[in-house]
Amino acid sequence: MEQYTQEEYQLIKQKFPLFEEGLIQDLLQHGSLKTFEEDQQLMRTGQYFTSTILILDGLVKLYREGEEGEEFFMYYIQPGQACALSMICAAKNETSQVMAKALSTTRVLMIPIQLMDEWMRKHRSWYYFVLETYRSRFEELLLVVDNIAFKAMDERLVFYLKKNRQTLNSNTLNVSHQVIANELNTSREVISRLLKKLEQMGQIKLHRNHIQIVNLR
Repeated sequence: MEQYTQEEYQLIKQKFPLFEEGLIQDLLQHGSLKTFEEDQQLMRTGQYFTSTILILDGLVKLYREGEEGEEFFMYYIQPGQACALSMICAAKNETSQVMAKALSTTRVLMIPIQLMDEWMRKHRSWYYFVLETYRSRFEELLLVVDNIAFKAMDERLVFYLKKNRQTLNSNTLNVSHQVIANELNTSREVISRLLKKLEQMGQIKLHRNHIQIVNLR
């Protein structure tokens, strides 16, 4: 990035507060800013990577796509985080096995993969950031596995709603019953029935275009 603004510099400092000054300067010098609009794909199955992705603002959903086009939700990538799978696939020159798309207008910083090893040696804060990224994503995947293997669909639905509330920092979720069904790999009828039960228990309120969380336990 030959030219950068003070706003871009402050945005990196704000979203990645543990990055040392030298690392920020390297990010600004060698990285490139890119904006993805809502529903635009960042990653596709079978794609090769030449860069790793740091999220500056917006929200990205990572998911697997089935043979018939169904989606299986894995986790979100938020501002201040990086895509661990882009790091791994780029470093090993392997194709992606997952999909990622922007859920809102999302700004990212693309870092050439050839700098990864150099920065691991040069910048201690980058070294720890990469390790933390791998650790946190592994824990996210463990939660997904635990939900599938050990929890009934009503428990998985509550976990899903709580996770979305935490990620979006809002008690209002603009998501349809069909989208929830797709992401939990079940039918719309099952999700609608379970949501209605939660509403009858006073934990949520169902509206035409959104779900309001009231007292979800």
